Amino acid sequence: MNNSPITGKDRIMTIDIIRGFALFGIFLVNMPAFHSPIFMKSRYGQGMEYSGVDYWLDVLFALFVEMKFFTIFSFLFGLGFYIFMNRAEEKGLKCKALYLRRIFALLLFGLIHVVALWFGDILHTYAVAGVFLLFFYNRKLKTILIWAFSLLVVLNLLFALNLFIPREIITEMEESTAGGFAGSLEKYVEVYQQAGYLEWVSYRLGTEVGFVAVNLIPASIPVFAMFLCGLAAGKAGLFHHVSSHLAFIKRIRLITLLISIPLIAVLALLKMDILDFGVKQLYAVQLFKSLTGTSLCFLYISVLTLMLQKETWQKRLRSLGYAGQMALTNYLMQTIVSIVFFVGLGFYGNVSLLTGSILCILIFALQMLYSTYWLKHYRFGPFEWLWRSITYMRFQQLKQPEEVPLNQNQNTPI
Repeated sequence: MNNSPITGKDRIMTIDIIRGFALFGIFLVNMPAFHSPIFMKSRYGQGMEYSGVDYWLDVLFALFVEMKFFTIFSFLFGLGFYIFMNRAEEKGLKCKALYLRRIFALLLFGLIHVVALWFGDILHTYAVAGVFLLFFYNRKLKTILIWAFSLLVVLNLLFALNLFIPREIITEMEESTAGGFAGSLEKYVEVYQQAGYLEWVSYRLGTEVGFVAVNLIPASIPVFAMFLCGLAAGKAGLFHHVSSHLAFIKRIRLITLLISIPLIAVLALLKMDILDFGVKQLYAVQLFKSLTGTSLCFLYISVLTLMLQKETWQKRLRSLGYAGQMALTNYLMQTIVSIVFFVGLGFYGNVSLLTGSILCILIFALQMLYSTYWLKHYRFGPFEWLWRSITYMRFQQLKQPEEVPLNQNQNTPI
């Protein structure tokens, strides 16, 4: 049996490029939380207040970025699960045992990430939700899709129910927490700006990590729904034989475009307070961010997939694919670089949304260059190598063999 991971020549270029695109969008969304006290404000039901260019940038992010890219990443995780299991079966390996080790390693990465560095970790959520994919691997395509869309419907119904909470109750809740909010926010910013690393971690364990643990199940619902959508796409062979499914992908593009336009219009009216729900405004914005998160996820994926049928776009976006191929390494390095820069060097709380976004673009551009250079010489990114070594219970060959070309065959599974 060939007990080895998937190498460069066995990957699907389209998937890597879409993953790189999602990774960039996630970084854009995460960046404000790296340099501003978004966590504490959201915990008390408060939104960030912006003016000038930052205001319009925030509106733009809400319409086209927030909740649109983690859904793509989750979709790709489900797709990757199917490809991983399918290839392991073809090689005669114990696919469930391999996958569980893979998930366990991901959980370790996530726990270290969330405890030592940042509250916004998604890896531990993926690991926990990812275990349940095993129960759906051999289910029928129709069953998987019913579960996926049922979860999405339930999620958005829960968001919608918030709009039916009596205004008096919401006002009373806000008044009861208003007194503690100012003090908590001040303490939070003070620790992020002045505390040493161990004191900072200790404070975060009490304020952030516990909150993240409590919200693990709610956070897993949209993630698992998109996992199932990705699994369904894998079973249907959408990315293994794209040319055979072009008509279907074009229909998805058209349908999601038509759905997205009115949803984005309503969200724009909400963000600019033209459509006013009063004390329920944040609930309304959350609902339409979630709805557009699903529709734009499929729109972005279908548009990119169709674009990448042309060799010109494959060449133009290839460096994005290299960043996507090293997604775990780049995701973790985004946190490390950002925490060192904003918290370690004292810029926390003093960076505008625009400045943070520019820094995000610059850092990601460097990651694309670094990923391209690295993969000329090595088969995997550093954390990908460690992840695969744990999965296969032996150290993987890291150095790129001379005969393996950098360009990858897009017609074989990842």
